[in-house]
Amino acid sequence: MKKLIECVPNFSEGSDMNVINQITAEIEAVEGVSLVDVDPGKATNRTVVTMVGTPEEVCEAAFRAIKKAQQLIDMTKHHGAHPRFGATDVCPLVPVSNITMEETVEYAHKLAERIGNELEIPVYCYEFACREEKRRNLANCRSGEYEAVRDRISTKEWRPDFGPAEFTDSVAKSGVTAVGARNFLVAYNVNLNTTSTRRANSVAFDVRERGRVLREGDPVTGKIVKDEKGNPVYTPGSLKSVKAIGWFIEEYGVAQISMNLTDITVTAVYEAFDEVCRCAESRGLRVTGSELVGVIPLEAMLAAGKHYLRKQKRSLGIPDREIIKIAVKSMGLDELYPFDADKKIIEYILENEQKKGKQLVDMTLTEFAEETASESPAPGGGSISAYMGTMGVALGTMVANLSSHKRGWDDRWEEFSQWAEKGKSYQTKLNAMVDEDTNAFNKIMDAFGLPKKSDDEKAIRKQAIQDATKYAIEVPFKVMNLCYESMEVMEAMAEIGNPNSVSDAGVGALAARAGIRGAFLNVKINAEGYEDTAFVDDIMAKAAELDAKALERENKIMEIVEQKIKG
Repeated sequence: MKKLIECVPNFSEGSDMNVINQITAEIEAVEGVSLVDVDPGKATNRTVVTMVGTPEEVCEAAFRAIKKAQQLIDMTKHHGAHPRFGATDVCPLVPVSNITMEETVEYAHKLAERIGNELEIPVYCYEFACREEKRRNLANCRSGEYEAVRDRISTKEWRPDFGPAEFTDSVAKSGVTAVGARNFLVAYNVNLNTTSTRRANSVAFDVRERGRVLREGDPVTGKIVKDEKGNPVYTPGSLKSVKAIGWFIEEYGVAQISMNLTDITVTAVYEAFDEVCRCAESRGLRVTGSELVGVIPLEAMLAAGKHYLRKQKRSLGIPDREIIKIAVKSMGLDELYPFDADKKIIEYILENEQKKGKQLVDMTLTEFAEETASESPAPGGGSISAYMGTMGVALGTMVANLSSHKRGWDDRWEEFSQWAEKGKSYQTKLNAMVDEDTNAFNKIMDAFGLPKKSDDEKAIRKQAIQDATKYAIEVPFKVMNLCYESMEVMEAMAEIGNPNSVSDAGVGALAARAGIRGAFLNVKINAEGYEDTAFVDDIMAKAAELDAKALERENKIMEIVEQKIKG
């Protein structure tokens, strides 16, 4: 499995698309990196760029983009609503998959050192990459913004971690860059029915972790309370790991609460939305919608959708796209412009970019049937078996969802929702096996196509054929297991589900059983060409046992179904 990281550099240019396009072109030129989002903002004069890929390639793309920004952006002329202190203001690295935070920190330090040495840009390391605790918080590193850089970088306390510690002409133009390693941050704005920045700030101070300055007497005009060191004392807000300010966005004509959710495992997007709604209402304001800046993990959107489904006492076992629609509508994410899940959800972006040609599961039913009937040997029985299993458990899931929504069964919605979620999980896994079985077949064909002129080539070819054959046995055997396990959903729905849909549970069981029988045939035929007899004997015994157990389960389910139909 590849290691993947996300990088979200923020460039101090939000209007000139010529400049922005030149910067992003540097990223697109690096193979192994996907440019997943470019989000320019005129009011903030800032563009948030998101890229994902393997660590070395992402760091290379980030370096090239920072170099180009240094050439094109002059910080001596920069103005914008968002805090900033450099042409590339921040450049955080975020672990996505198969990589630890500790490893990500190492990449951040290497990138920061290269920026400082080769581009001669002062660099501060922040969040998990910080080298001093006081530099963990980006706000501390960026205190005073660009205008304070001249005086700060030459001090002992705020000497950069890498790069020059003097305000040269080059530094005056480029400013400073903060390179960090952090958890997934979601930039999220909530829209209000007001044009007042002051009112918006009041709500922002209510919710942000830092809170608001404590005052004596009147909370607005009273004297600021200070600690023994003379620093203002703050009353914490209601949301942990949340930074927020209020501002007015002229292009939309509304005030917003602009938030950075720095750790969505601590405060989820839906929790932030609900709390802003509560605080806004207490101040006579109303939330009208919200806006996602950049991209978001799929799980964060699913968690939001499920949260609002629970409030409605609705099943959570519906398709992901439907759950996302609930999240979008519940939080008004489409108020300012349409919400495109394929461009906003990071897993969907990567999935779409990585597809090579049309997948079987992306075809219409007619296209899939016609492709199966064509002269091509794939998809064959293995893919069809996996798809029969997919459709079988989909029927079981349907019964669970119908039961969860049945009038008079409201007190049982959660019970059936859990069955629907279980069915959906089997469906997702089996659906993936439709294409995987065809991929396994293609691996065998590729192996047979290898050269066989020399003895070395013959040996390599033989081993490749054996490896591909073993995989072609393992895939349908996995389909058998998934189909059998999925039958628990149909069995439960036949017993306790909506009696009006009991026949659907029965059909689901028959389809799953057909999937098992079909996959077993593929295990058998592929095992004939595999030379490891111990492996073959073991997997054939397990497959035969599974086939027998599936028959027993099918008979049990069909007996229940027949009894229910007869009343």
